Amino acid sequence: MTDQQPPREPAYAAPAPESPSPQSPSSQSPSPEAPSLGKTDPPPPPLAGPTPGPLPGPLPGPTPGPQPVLSIISMISGILGVLIGFIGWGLLFSIGAVVLGHLGQRREREAKGFWLTGLITGYVGILVNLVVIVIWVVLLIALATTGNWNWYDYQDLNDFR
Repeated sequence: MTDQQPPREPAYAAPAPESPSPQSPSSQSPSPEAPSLGKTDPPPPPLAGPTPGPLPGPLPGPTPGPQPVLSIISMISGILGVLIGFIGWGLLFSIGAVVLGHLGQRREREAKGFWLTGLITGYVGILVNLVVIVIWVVLLIALATTGNWNWYDYQDLNDFR
């Protein structure tokens, strides 16, 4: 036959609480070693071992890659080319955005959003600038050939009265 032993508590378990004494709580008298209200426990002893100082060298982690400078400049100059293009002065910004966008496309593949935005806004800026320049040229030719440099004619305004 096998001897059956009661199961043992695992080593990582908290100790079992002590069973209460058979005396009632009112019959217990306070022990003479009970702490009074004015006393406090002494602080715990310091942890063993030396206190760690600053870590030597840089902290471990991912190293930053190269910055997509060409692509970012392409995007910024493309946006400026479109915005300034509505008054006819953004053509150089737009051409720069297209050139830098193609350079960024070849050298900085991971920054696709930046160089693609630079290319799109660069080409749109070139188109907007050319349309605005054509409009300015047509207006200037029309004003030069009519001989009338006034924006409105006073006689036409009198006809509506």
